[in-house]
Amino acid sequence: MTVQNKIKILILDDEKQFTEELHEFFVKSGFQTFESNSWQAAQQILSEQAIDLLILDVQLPGENGIELLKEVKKQYADIEVIVVSAYGDMETVIQAIRFGAFDYLRKPFRHIDIQITIERTQKFIQLRQKLERTEEQYSLISKSLEDKIDRQFIGVSDQIQEVLEKAITASNYPDTNVLITGESGTGKENIARIIQGLSSRKNKMFCAVNSSAISESLWESEFFGHKKGAFTGAINDKIGLFELCNGGTLFLDEIADMPYNLQAKILRTSEEKIIVRVGDHTEIYTDFRIISATNHDIFKRVEEKAFRHDLLHRLNTLHIHISPLRERPEDIKPLLIYFVDFFANKFNKREFDISDDTISFLMKYAFPGNVRELRNMAERAIIHTKNNKLTLKDFPVLNHTVKVNNHHDDDLNLKMQEINLIQKALLNSQYVETTTAETLGISRDALIRKMKKYNIILRKAIL
Repeated sequence: MTVQNKIKILILDDEKQFTEELHEFFVKSGFQTFESNSWQAAQQILSEQAIDLLILDVQLPGENGIELLKEVKKQYADIEVIVVSAYGDMETVIQAIRFGAFDYLRKPFRHIDIQITIERTQKFIQLRQKLERTEEQYSLISKSLEDKIDRQFIGVSDQIQEVLEKAITASNYPDTNVLITGESGTGKENIARIIQGLSSRKNKMFCAVNSSAISESLWESEFFGHKKGAFTGAINDKIGLFELCNGGTLFLDEIADMPYNLQAKILRTSEEKIIVRVGDHTEIYTDFRIISATNHDIFKRVEEKAFRHDLLHRLNTLHIHISPLRERPEDIKPLLIYFVDFFANKFNKREFDISDDTISFLMKYAFPGNVRELRNMAERAIIHTKNNKLTLKDFPVLNHTVKVNNHHDDDLNLKMQEINLIQKALLNSQYVETTTAETLGISRDALIRKMKKYNIILRKAIL
């Protein structure tokens, strides 16, 4: 990255008028720009300049643009590439993204189109380079952060770019609490880890806790710790999560499910940064940051008196909302290509093509499970397919497509979905609460709270 966050751009196209026009536009926009009308000349520039972004025409005379793309990514892995061509067939798009292109534009395009694309690319370059400068020794997330920040989360949509921009801002204020909202499977914990990894707390503990998975009877012990003999079963001293996260970050997932009677204690601790272990009287100072997340409408929970208004204000200093995948369909294609390649490499399988029909169909699918569902789809398809081209038959779940724009469909009503899931799980377990909770992946206490909330009556199974 050059001074003042400017990036160096190289334009490689055989049309001199095209390169000159783009060069003039980029210079006026404040970028340091180089132009080349041949691969040989481009190689010379690449060897002499620290290029950040390459604008590459894939239809160069006597050259294979895709092969050039592969060569650039092999020799200069940090260079981002935007591929342009007058021939915008889907096969070229898929190949370009597969081999590392950040974006694709079809000629002719307007200056505003390339400007928007450059801005997206610049944000990604800034984020990646900041990560590269992050020293991750002694960090619990050194490898996982690298995995979380790749394109499987970033996407190309304006919504995701805004999320990442807010995450970068949040990382610059390491003492400020952050609330992340969004449906299940959108990547809330990923964003929390990105914020931690870019902040001055990067080398300290990151603890992720599901607020609905801890029994109410163990909440105080888990968060505040306890002294030996404080209660039956306390055979040793135990450090609580607040103390464990001293200097680091405590990630509270599903914060809206936190028991109401414990919210006041969380509020006081988050303000004073003082804890007392259960069974002890010694005050302990601990410096932690709280990043919380929920897939519920927590503001509605406040109105229903199920969540403290003052605690929400304390946790919601910075708010990041992640849109569901169905609201940003432009992210589906690059995500699918990424996951297919990822699992092909993981399972030591050959490269796969994806049919146009499959991509078109997926872009109309509602994805109730969001990015997590798409990832699972790709993994299942790679495991089961016998061909080298993925088609609609490799994605059988698509037979149950939800119409995205039908706002009156009960399938899109989160409350009805949750009620139906609980009722189905109760029926399958013959109304045994413990078994039902295990099936749903939540604690028995959380199940009971949800049953009370939705007025679900526990009936004995008919034998």
